[in-house]
Amino acid sequence: MTRKMIIDTDTASDDAVALMMALQTPDIEVEAITIVAGNMPVEQGSINARYTVELCGKDVPVYHGADKPLIREVYRAYFFHGPDGMGGMNYQAKTPPAEGHAVDVLIDTIKANPGIMLVTLGPMTNVALAVSQAPEIVENVSRCVVMGGAANVVGNVTPAAEYNIWCDPEAARICFRSGLPIEMAGWELCRGEANLSDEDMRYCREVIDTPLSHFAVDCNISALEASRNWLGDPGLGLPDPVAMAIAIDPTICTRRSKHYVEVECDGTFTRGMTVVDQCGVTPYDTANVAMWAPLVARGEPHITVCWEIDARRWKELLYKTMRV
Repeated sequence: MTRKMIIDTDTASDDAVALMMALQTPDIEVEAITIVAGNMPVEQGSINARYTVELCGKDVPVYHGADKPLIREVYRAYFFHGPDGMGGMNYQAKTPPAEGHAVDVLIDTIKANPGIMLVTLGPMTNVALAVSQAPEIVENVSRCVVMGGAANVVGNVTPAAEYNIWCDPEAARICFRSGLPIEMAGWELCRGEANLSDEDMRYCREVIDTPLSHFAVDCNISALEASRNWLGDPGLGLPDPVAMAIAIDPTICTRRSKHYVEVECDGTFTRGMTVVDQCGVTPYDTANVAMWAPLVARGEPHITVCWEIDARRWKELLYKTMRV
C-alpha cells in the first residue's frame, strides 16, 4: 500500500540524502517538497531539492516558502554545509520551481490527503504558518516526523539547542502546541555508531557504486569536515536521513516514549532548547503553570520522543535506497 508524504526542508547536503531516501522508497509517494529558509536561502535550497529530484528520475513539484523566521534574523549554515549547501559541488537544476507558495501547498495537500505523513527537515516556519492559518489540518496528518531538537540537551548550534529549532523557536513552539502528532527525532540520533565511518563511505563509493551513492557522499564533504572538526564526531553525521529512516520504517527507532515538550524562546543561553518532561513533573511545575498550560490542556502527552535507533538497520535502509 502506498504511503503519501509531504516534505518541508531547507535543503542542504543531509536534507538532499533524506529526500533521496524518500524518493527511492517504492511505497512512498512524495506529493510535494516545500522549501523553507534555514541552512540555505530559499532559492538555493530549491535548486538543491530540484537537482535531487532530477537525479532520482522523479517528477515531484518543489515550492518556495518562507524566506525568514517568524520574528528572528535568519542564520545560515554555510560554515557547515558549504557555500551552496552541497559541499561546493554547485549542482544545477534543469526544472523550475513549481508555482504557488509552500504554506498554501502544505494546507491544500494535507486537506486533500487524509492520513498523509509530514516530514520536516528544517526550521518549522512554513508548518507553523500553515497550522496557524488552517489549524484543522492537524487532524489529517497521520505522523509528523520532525528532525529537530535535542532530547538529551546536547546542542549543535549552542550547548542547549539544535539548529532547526534554534533557528525559529517561535515556529517550533507553535507546531509543538498545535496537536500535530509529532515524532521528535533529535540530531543526536545520528551520532556515535550511527555516523557513517570512513569504511561506510568507501562501501558507498566502491561497492554500491551508483550515481546516488556517489552523490550522497560527495555532497556531504563539507559536512564531514564540520562533523569532525566542529562537533568532534568520528565520522559523518546525517541527522535528516536518520529522521527520514524513522519516517520510512518506524521500527528503526528502538526506544520511544511520549512526553510534554516545550520549546524555549526567551532564554539567554537556552533559546531553541526542547524541554522534555521525561519524568512527568509538569503537573508540579508551579512556577511555570502558564507555560505548560497549552500542552496540558490537550490531555495526555502527545509528543513522541525517539531516544535510540538501530544504527545497523538505518544504514542498511540508506544503502538500499542508493541501489534502486
